[in-house]
Amino acid sequence: MPLGIYISVPFCRTKCSYCNFASEVFSRSVFKGYVDRVCADIESATETAVEMGGQMERVVDSIYLGGGTPTVLEAAQLERIFSAVRRWLEVASDAEVTVECAPGTLTPAVVECLLRCGVSRVSLGVQSFVDQESAAVGRLHTRSVVVEEIARLRSAGISNINLDLIAGLPHQTAESWAVSLAETIATDAPHVSVYMLEVDEDSRLGRELLAGGTRYHAHFVPDEDATADFYLAACEQLDAAGIAQYEISNFARPGFESRHNLKYWTRQPYFGIGVDAHSMLASATADVEAVRFASADSLDRYMAGGRLQRGVVTGRAALEESFFLGLRLTQGISLREMATEFGEETIGSFRSTIEEFVECGLLERRGNVVRLTGRGRLLSNDVFEKFIVADEVVR
Repeated sequence: MPLGIYISVPFCRTKCSYCNFASEVFSRSVFKGYVDRVCADIESATETAVEMGGQMERVVDSIYLGGGTPTVLEAAQLERIFSAVRRWLEVASDAEVTVECAPGTLTPAVVECLLRCGVSRVSLGVQSFVDQESAAVGRLHTRSVVVEEIARLRSAGISNINLDLIAGLPHQTAESWAVSLAETIATDAPHVSVYMLEVDEDSRLGRELLAGGTRYHAHFVPDEDATADFYLAACEQLDAAGIAQYEISNFARPGFESRHNLKYWTRQPYFGIGVDAHSMLASATADVEAVRFASADSLDRYMAGGRLQRGVVTGRAALEESFFLGLRLTQGISLREMATEFGEETIGSFRSTIEEFVECGLLERRGNVVRLTGRGRLLSNDVFEKFIVADEVVR
């Protein structure tokens, strides 16, 4: 089965207050050393896979540069990364090649570089089309910059564009969210991702919200009910515009679903390189289903050669992953197919859990297909927890 490659670029122009990713603002002087290390890891990927006990397919049909903001790198540095992938792995002619970009970084020179590197898809971290909301969380772009850069991409021949939106930002109201949705639909972008604001200790805004403070405009964050309403409005309006929901947070016109992200949700193999990059490969031994491993989650530890954290996915864990990852997809999961893969008796252990969620309206069942309801998508983490009794072994 073809491989997906994820490459992390943990550098940003500014650290957004809501961000809980392993990315920071660094001096440009560290970029070269990081690119050197990433290219070396690409070269040694096959050996790493063997060391981790995985089977690695050399044919690659999706490449994803995420972060952070990969487009803060110099054009020559981006080209080095892509050249390394194509030198050491076999990239399919029709591979989906995605780069995440912050609006305001897509200069004509950067767009030309993306074209030279074979980039076919760009994901723009818009988050909001309302300038006040963008500024409140530290975004440096304006609505007009987003519109200009979408036009620049299309003029260059890159029309496969994703727009990220966040529901629940400071100062957001039903009216301002309607503006962002209308602007998003008006761009005619074929893919949209809608995330609800995460409140946790891993971001400055999250910590301030949990502490009940006012820094980072925390006291202007809409409550959970309002945020849920914004998400439901997005589901309804995007669908009406022909941008159908195919995963909890993702919407696309037919044929524009993210091939790379579908690898995660359907448990296809992928190999991650860079800070806090994760991998999953089929196991080279018969006693386990797959191996997962992840690199160090800080730049210092990664550059110092931090040890990969390895997990072994047993048959039971693979079954659980198939349930909670498959349920992320709007199409849901086929119990018949699951029974064929894992055995009828094994699937039977989850039947009471499924019936419980059907009765309370979080799941719906049509024949052998089970999927989340609209309310279930809002409470998906509560559903997923019931399918995890994981016996993954970390080594």
